Amino acid sequence: MIRLPRTIRLDPSDRLVFERAAEPGEWAVPGGFEFWDSDPATLTGKRRQAFRAGFLGLSSLGWSSLVEVAEASPAEHKAAVAALAAHILAAHGAPDAAAARAAAEEEIAFAASLCDHPPGTVLALARRIEAGAVREQFRTLHRRAEPLREPAALPVFAVVEEVEDEPAERPDLTRL
Repeated sequence: MIRLPRTIRLDPSDRLVFERAAEPGEWAVPGGFEFWDSDPATLTGKRRQAFRAGFLGLSSLGWSSLVEVAEASPAEHKAAVAALAAHILAAHGAPDAAAARAAAEEEIAFAASLCDHPPGTVLALARRIEAGAVREQFRTLHRRAEPLREPAALPVFAVVEEVEDEPAERPDLTRL
C-alpha cells in the first residue's frame, strides 16, 4: 500500500470558491502544473482561489481545499498515474504518452511524499508568488484525540459574569 492524498469536503464552500469542485474521495495531487501557462499575478476569482489553495482531484479535474492521507492499493495507484498521464497528454501538450506518464509518475510521487502521516491526517495547501517563483507550503491538521461533543450538547447561550468599573450605558429602547 502507498499513501496518497484523497479529496475531502467538510462543508460546501469548495462548490462556491472553485470553478469546478472535486468530489470527495478522489485521489489528488497539488496540481501546480495547471498554472504553468498563466501569470499568477493576473489570476482572478475562482481560478485565483484554485491557484492559492487548491489540490487537483484526478477523477473530475476539480479542486479541493483539503485532502486527507489515505491508503491506496497498487491498482488505485496505477489508475491515478494513468488518469493524470492522460490529462497531461490531452491538456498540457506532452510530446507523447511516455513523457506524459513520466510527468504523472513524478507528480504522484511528490503527492505521496506529502503523505508521511497517519491515514486520516488532513493536509492544506497555500500557494503564492515569492521572489518571482511559485512557492507551495503544506500544513497538516490532525484529528482531535477527544471527539467534539454533540451539537445538541453545546450551549447556545452562556452566562458570563462581567465586572464593571463604570455603570453600563442602558438606552431606553421604548423611546427609540
